[in-house]
Amino acid sequence: MTIGNRIKNLRVQRNLSQSELAEMIGTIKQTIYKYETGIITNIPTDKITQLAKIFKVSPAYLMGWDNEEENIFDKYDNLSPIKLKKFPMLGEIACGEPIWANEDRESYVMADMDINADFCLTAKGDSMINARIYDGDIVFIRKMPIVNNGDIAAVIIENEATLKRLYYYPDKNKLILNPENPSFEPLVYTNEELNTIRILGKAVYFMSAL
Repeated sequence: MTIGNRIKNLRVQRNLSQSELAEMIGTIKQTIYKYETGIITNIPTDKITQLAKIFKVSPAYLMGWDNEEENIFDKYDNLSPIKLKKFPMLGEIACGEPIWANEDRESYVMADMDINADFCLTAKGDSMINARIYDGDIVFIRKMPIVNNGDIAAVIIENEATLKRLYYYPDKNKLILNPENPSFEPLVYTNEELNTIRILGKAVYFMSAL
């Protein structure tokens, strides 16, 4: 099936005329006709994106690029496609205060939509290497003001952010942030020092480059 065939089939399924579709993407009826009949095969990228949004399909589907992937998933039972979603990338951790994204969420990471996280950060340094979190890894954080002892947490200490394994002892009014690298000493905070600390959330997933 050609891209023209796909466009025509999707248009007909949605009861749109060529004129209506043309108006929706800012062109004319004759251009839609040329798309569908194959007179124009090199459709501009911006038009492909607009058409995909209107038809609620991926640009890859319109272009016919996903046929091979579908065949692979049909052929092998142990393979399945990953559904993706956007996670806001809020900056770096363990190297200064996170850089908070603006409302437009222009900085984001595409990852598996099954990850139960609210945002992600880029790890800096090697204080967590024994937890398999290395410099440059993307760490996904689920927002929560309190985490369980032993959880790896993203924590703000005054104006600096760090990623450590957290232990809190309310009876002693003590917080210990343990690195996962014997070269680093635990960070210990007590009493009034705890007022300078804020938990961003729990680390629930990370991605590393091969």
